[in-house]
Amino acid sequence: MSVRRLECSNNAEKVSNVVPEKEGSKSWVKRRKLAVFVSGGGSNFRSINQACIEGSVNGDVVVLVTNKHACGGAQYARDKGIPVILFPKRKDELNGLSSGDLVKVLREFEVDFILLAGYLKLIPPELIQAYPRSIFNIHPSLLPAFGGEGYYGMEVHKAVIASGARYSGATIHFVDEHYDTGRILAQKAVPVLANDTAEELAARVLREEHKLYVKVTAALCEDRIVWREDGVPLIRSKENPEEYY
Repeated sequence: MSVRRLECSNNAEKVSNVVPEKEGSKSWVKRRKLAVFVSGGGSNFRSINQACIEGSVNGDVVVLVTNKHACGGAQYARDKGIPVILFPKRKDELNGLSSGDLVKVLREFEVDFILLAGYLKLIPPELIQAYPRSIFNIHPSLLPAFGGEGYYGMEVHKAVIASGARYSGATIHFVDEHYDTGRILAQKAVPVLANDTAEELAARVLREEHKLYVKVTAALCEDRIVWREDGVPLIRSKENPEEYY
């Protein structure tokens, strides 16, 4: 199988931003800088940030972007000393940024990857063009099923149960100009039980979301994303570089 590694060319490497691969090793790996976008409580954001702090992800969340300055995710970021940016700019807000200004600010933070974690706004073309193949989203279903405009939060789980589907799950995908249509990078399935409520299914999916997003973010920060010749992205196994999933 012929594959190509995903290369992040948004920033030049700096000596001050590298860490040893392991103690006693002469190999050095650049710590990636992450921007996370949220609209709500940000539980996936919290999981990713905690993984960065604990060292299981070779990166750091350097900025949080939100369209709701008072949401739980934004408050958590402030408590952790992570800068918070309001986007998109609204008429009733003085501090929001335009798309062009957001790109400039993310460049100033030297952001490598953008992770959407419950961010409900469509990503503007300017940002997608500035960060090609570097923006990711997590969705609470097995895409392409139950995705697209209007499918978010509890609405997804209600639709899954109403359809009679026996499985649901979480999907991480590359972000393009539309809702939930980018290339799928990783998925995790969970069963839909006969008497599930939307809340019960949501909780089951969310537990897997937290684990999956941390796992994928770790792979991103270790340059383990590769592209098959037909344009399908894969993740190279850390334990066995000859295996992909």
